[in-house]
Amino acid sequence: MSDLKALVLIPARMAATRFPGKPLADIDGAPMIVHVWRRSVAAEIGHVAVATDSAEIADAVRSAGGEAVLTAPDHENGTSRIDEAVRSLDPREAFETIVNVQGDLPTIAPQAIRAALGPLSDPAVDIATIAAEITREEEKTDPNVVKIIGSEIAPKRLRALYFTRATAPSGEGPLYHHIGLYAYRRAALHRYVALPPSPLEKRERLEQLRALEAGMRIDVAIVDTVPLGVDTPSDLARAREMLAKSL
Repeated sequence: MSDLKALVLIPARMAATRFPGKPLADIDGAPMIVHVWRRSVAAEIGHVAVATDSAEIADAVRSAGGEAVLTAPDHENGTSRIDEAVRSLDPREAFETIVNVQGDLPTIAPQAIRAALGPLSDPAVDIATIAAEITREEEKTDPNVVKIIGSEIAPKRLRALYFTRATAPSGEGPLYHHIGLYAYRRAALHRYVALPPSPLEKRERLEQLRALEAGMRIDVAIVDTVPLGVDTPSDLARAREMLAKSL
């Protein structure tokens, strides 16, 4: 495990296209965003806060004992939102490592969050993320399952060469499901948000390609399972069942 101390930020907004208001959806008596905050705190890698454009979300987090910072409503993505939050919460730049935990991952394991810090032990790495081997055949051809193409540089560690919605790479061997959780060096985060959207990013609709096209290095830690991302009411029902079984 890395000894890097991080500022862990969870971006959340009310106006999700497919499921408006989902951060406040109830799971076992608590809003979904609170479950994500609790799991991020349980990772024990640093200070945790929610970055949101909604006073309702901020109030829910604060009522649970957490910290929230209000950000502008017009960010293009969660990465831009956490960049604003970093500048607000840490103007003296005490934290050099920033972790972005998506606010719709209520089943994320704390150890998976911790794993994202591992690749940053190499000073050549700008951004770290996590992935899990795909075990369900239907996911290999599902464009909603983002795959990582990477070179193995150590056990359970890849250097990312590309991210795609296609089934890749071809041939024999494992395919890896990218999990949208990132650990940034602070300078890399600020550099990323200053870049314009890149051609491959727009074509694949994958914002991490902006960093690769700009020559930034992304390394990947392989974890055991993929957390459930809640994008629809049916996903929420599954999350409720999964968390009920874990209690």
